[in-house]
Amino acid sequence: MAEAIFAGGCFWCTEAVFAQLAGVSAVSSGYIGGHGDNPTYKQVCSGTTNHAEAIRIAYDPAAISYADLLDVFFATHDPTQLNRQGNDIGTQYRSAIFLIDEDQRAEAEAGIARAQAERAEPVVTTIEGPAVWWPAEDYHQEYWEGEGQRNPYCMAVIPPKLAKLRKGFAGKLKG
Repeated sequence: MAEAIFAGGCFWCTEAVFAQLAGVSAVSSGYIGGHGDNPTYKQVCSGTTNHAEAIRIAYDPAAISYADLLDVFFATHDPTQLNRQGNDIGTQYRSAIFLIDEDQRAEAEAGIARAQAERAEPVVTTIEGPAVWWPAEDYHQEYWEGEGQRNPYCMAVIPPKLAKLRKGFAGKLKG
């Protein structure tokens, strides 16, 4: 198994997308890239820790490649918005790729270049890390599969992301 860590706005929204991909065995929500140990959701949302809301993906590289994960990442969020996704504003909502190790850097750079080639606006996604991962509180995990489908915010944001996923990556989805 391999790992990837992406920050693309609200972790509830990105977790819901990546959980649909064949070859992905687990997606967890958490915090990365800031200062202070074991931050809480309240601290991260305050913007004072500089952590990003992010997802950590466990995947089988024989079934789905890191490049494919990057392409899904760029297709299902707006990498041209600095420190925001839609109405979510702050550094905790930045678009970032967090390296697990330096071997991922070249692929991350290539993914940014592919994303930029498809857009007129500059892609502002950063490459950060390696950095310490802090898991989010239990109630954030698999949020879309539980509480999220009763949450008006999630119902407004996640279904369009899932539609983009189904349209652009139908051959990469689970069963």
